Amino acid sequence: MPSLLDLRRRIRAVKSTQQITKAMKMISASKLRRAQDRVVGARPFALQMQRVLNSLASRVDPSSHPLLAEREAGTDEKVLLIVVTADKGLCGGFNTNIIKAASGFINSAGPPVSLGLVGRKGRDFFKRRGFEIRIEEIGIFQRVKYADAKRIAEAAIEEFTSGRVSKVFIVYNEFKSVMQQRVVTEQLLPIPKAGVGSDPRAAQGRSADLQGGQTKAPVAGDIDYIYEPGPAQILGDLLPKHIEIQVYRALLESAAAEHAARMTAMDAATKNSGEIIDTLTLYMNKVRQAAITREIIEVVSGAQAL
Repeated sequence: MPSLLDLRRRIRAVKSTQQITKAMKMISASKLRRAQDRVVGARPFALQMQRVLNSLASRVDPSSHPLLAEREAGTDEKVLLIVVTADKGLCGGFNTNIIKAASGFINSAGPPVSLGLVGRKGRDFFKRRGFEIRIEEIGIFQRVKYADAKRIAEAAIEEFTSGRVSKVFIVYNEFKSVMQQRVVTEQLLPIPKAGVGSDPRAAQGRSADLQGGQTKAPVAGDIDYIYEPGPAQILGDLLPKHIEIQVYRALLESAAAEHAARMTAMDAATKNSGEIIDTLTLYMNKVRQAAITREIIEVVSGAQAL
């Protein structure tokens, strides 16, 4: 049976831990509000741009831009997977879920998978296991900037256009609510077509004529795209920007989801600390009461002996 001194020390230690978890919960709550506002502001534009360009990719000739070209499966086929984790822990299953999803993707992908690692936790996990790492970014979640997303997107585009990889995917935690985050795996390159990608309403189209300043793309249906000043220039400007925006949205989603997961985890830890303190206090009172009762019995027994 532990002594009263040991129990008091343990209660003090748990109270100190409770203060830390409560402070971390409040910090994450304040950061979550700002991160959530940024996600809500960026998400509509990014999703609409994704729908439009996925629909466009199903209507134009894939050879019109390198980011649309699909590579034939071969022995030298390789996939790049960008894994977005957090730099810190203490956020429940946030990092574990991402690593588990990335590991499942690697095992089921078929062709060899090289990795682009964003976040210290994912970097440490996969680096220890000897995976081929093409992109590495840590320390960017203190304040997510568009320049960070642009740097990652440019590295992914370089890997794809140089032929070192045939496809690029990204896996990240999508922010749904404070209590819920969803692991999402999306294809970045080549730009997925609407029939295969995220816009099932778009019809599968035919190729667009790239000659001339104003070109109308024939499509299978009653929707035509008119390009001004021309599809080559428009695709050359839009498609790299589209990849940057999708990476930027993934970083914002992951940052908000991390703060939400940490706030939920620290709230649960604070409540658990309170329960442990109550249990230890009750046990300490029982031990103290037993000691007092024993002393009283000893006094009474001594008086009777006299």
